[in-house]
Amino acid sequence: MATRPLATALTLSKTPRAPSSSSGPHHSPPALVRRLQTLARALASSSPQAMASAPAPKKVLVPIANGTEPMEAVITIDVLRRAGADVAVASVEPASATVAAAWGVKLAPDALLPDIADAEFDLISLPGGMPGASNFRDCKLLENVVRKHVEKGKLYAAICAAPAVALGTWGLLNGLKATCYPSFMDKLPSEVHAVESRVQIDGKCVTSRGPGTAMEYSVVLVEQLYGKEKAEEVAGPMVMRPQHGVEFSMKELNSTSWTVGETPNILVPIANGTEEMEATMIIDILCRAKANVVVASLEDKLEVVASRKVKMVADVMLDDALKQQYDLILLPGGLGGAEAYAKSDKLMGLIKKQAEANKLYGAICASPAIALEPHGLLKGKKATSYPAMWNKLADQSECKNRVVVDGNLITSQGPGTSMEFSLAIVEKLFGREKALELAKTMVFV
Repeated sequence: MATRPLATALTLSKTPRAPSSSSGPHHSPPALVRRLQTLARALASSSPQAMASAPAPKKVLVPIANGTEPMEAVITIDVLRRAGADVAVASVEPASATVAAAWGVKLAPDALLPDIADAEFDLISLPGGMPGASNFRDCKLLENVVRKHVEKGKLYAAICAAPAVALGTWGLLNGLKATCYPSFMDKLPSEVHAVESRVQIDGKCVTSRGPGTAMEYSVVLVEQLYGKEKAEEVAGPMVMRPQHGVEFSMKELNSTSWTVGETPNILVPIANGTEEMEATMIIDILCRAKANVVVASLEDKLEVVASRKVKMVADVMLDDALKQQYDLILLPGGLGGAEAYAKSDKLMGLIKKQAEANKLYGAICASPAIALEPHGLLKGKKATSYPAMWNKLADQSECKNRVVVDGNLITSQGPGTSMEFSLAIVEKLFGREKALELAKTMVFV
């Protein structure tokens, strides 16, 4: 058994736990009284006074383009929606129902930019990626929308290549401290005070460095919009890293060599309710490692609506995906997605055959507990899952580890461990050196 050290504390984190029933005797009011109390509360909360006092959700614009870095877009959208923001995902591509983001990820926007260009927003956040950032720069309508927004003194933000390529070119960083993707630092105009922070705030402007800083960046945006308490409330359940920028690790038991071809064939099923951050990070990072990733929809069409309403577009339907053989099958989490996997006889049958042939499979977040455990796919294996679901695992002895590898199985905890999970897979398939190279490229370490 090989163990690598894992960091264990997170300033922002409150480890999510499953609700436990209170112990000791207690007396409940009669059923009729309880129903009347519930009705009274419902009526009170729906009264005009109560409704008038509820604050309107903050409105956020996240534009996307062909070549946008999908992790940076999806993580920002997901985290801000967790905070309660009303996030509009708008394509700058003319009349395009699907945006071809980088690394094989396809997204469907909520709207086209011209349809919402006159709307007011509390925040505009530009994801990076190339040529996504240059597509933003060249979109006159987007430039005008952002410029008017900034002139009104509102919060604006960009990550990766977008601070230099879009905001910098538009003159919207002049006189400010800003950061961006390391290889674009010299592209920041001379009027900008370039700094190497993972996330930089200067007045109403927030900038950040790359995919590996996207979660920190998104939590900072929540704090800027809603305050520190809300940021901590959102960050806790995501199982974020204890220390950002440090090297990643995994707990490995029954170590075996994951021998596959030069271009491993990997299946990533998605369904309505799949956790979009987890799915996107897995697909993106494994495509960066030069694996052949097949994204398969369990729904009746290629487009699925993920857990935070991001619209992801699969490559194929599950029935077509079943015609191939896979070196590795990976299940993202999200409660709705995990339940859909568990109910799919075809998918679970495929994974059972995979396990019986001693081939590779894995799952993250809710999926180890909801999909794998009930189908006997964790029997005799050490695993982890989303912390609130540890009690559903028959063997909980290793569940506190962020990533667990047991022979041909890999499991992990949640959105905040997705990058570590994906990089651990890269390490097992291609070696530690390749995984570290990717982690540095993404500014994860």
